[in-house]
Amino acid sequence: MKENEQRDFNAVNVIANGTQLEGNIVTNGDIRIDGLVKGNVISKAKIIVGRDGRVEGNLTCANIEVEGQVTAESLNVSNLISLKATANLVGNIIAGKIAIEPGAQFSGNCKMQNMKPNTQVPGAQQPERK
Repeated sequence: MKENEQRDFNAVNVIANGTQLEGNIVTNGDIRIDGLVKGNVISKAKIIVGRDGRVEGNLTCANIEVEGQVTAESLNVSNLISLKATANLVGNIIAGKIAIEPGAQFSGNCKMQNMKPNTQVPGAQQPERK
């Protein structure tokens, strides 16, 4: 692995308060959103939506902490979604674990499942069970 790639994986990205971004974000590292993002956010690590943060788009990540507003068709979280007391989330959640503080607002469906990586090859024949 190149030195640049190692640094990028450990990078923390910040969308500051007062910043508006339109478009999709894809990152290997953590991202904190204190501004407005209109688009999908995909992170292999953690997404934090700060108290003043707002996301209008789908989210996919390992972990997410929501203090602000999220409006999404779907949130796919392989490990933990944490809704803080100030959170306002509208959307459908698929997550391994969920924590909701008193005062958090959530409107949508939630499906809890262990989201292990798919190890099956599409189109491959599966062994017969006896």
